[in-house]
Amino acid sequence: MPDTRNDLPAAKRTKVCKLLNERLRDSIKLRLCAKNAHWNVKGENFIALHKLFDEVYAEAEGYVDDIAERITALGGFADGSVASLTKSEIPDHPVNKSDWKTHVTALADELAAYGKLVRKDIDTSDELGDKGTADLFTGISRSVDKYLWFVESHLQG
Repeated sequence: MPDTRNDLPAAKRTKVCKLLNERLRDSIKLRLCAKNAHWNVKGENFIALHKLFDEVYAEAEGYVDDIAERITALGGFADGSVASLTKSEIPDHPVNKSDWKTHVTALADELAAYGKLVRKDIDTSDELGDKGTADLFTGISRSVDKYLWFVESHLQG
């Protein structure tokens, strides 16, 4: 790990960077899931869903950038490689379907899985003594919960 004047001990920064890289890969995967939904959705409420899925994509892009920058601010290296995506805990989004309900259900499941991981990371980074990373994850958690609500509301009623 490169030298930095950051006062978190290197051992803690290493653990936090590992955690952040895990969520970086999941953020990239979530972003791709949202874009797949955006590209392939058809049917009822098409334009509303098409635009919503693009909003989720843009929001997830923010998670990607914020997490990657936090890693480098702590002296680590952000791993956004394609190889890292194979370890993602986010389910694969169906790409051979076009009906709106399949995409809404899948993206809701993907957002819920991601949100669960991020909430766990709030506690883990706090236990490691990194309030800054805990705060980052807290903000992401609130955003994910909002977009989960927006997406899954299409299934309720």
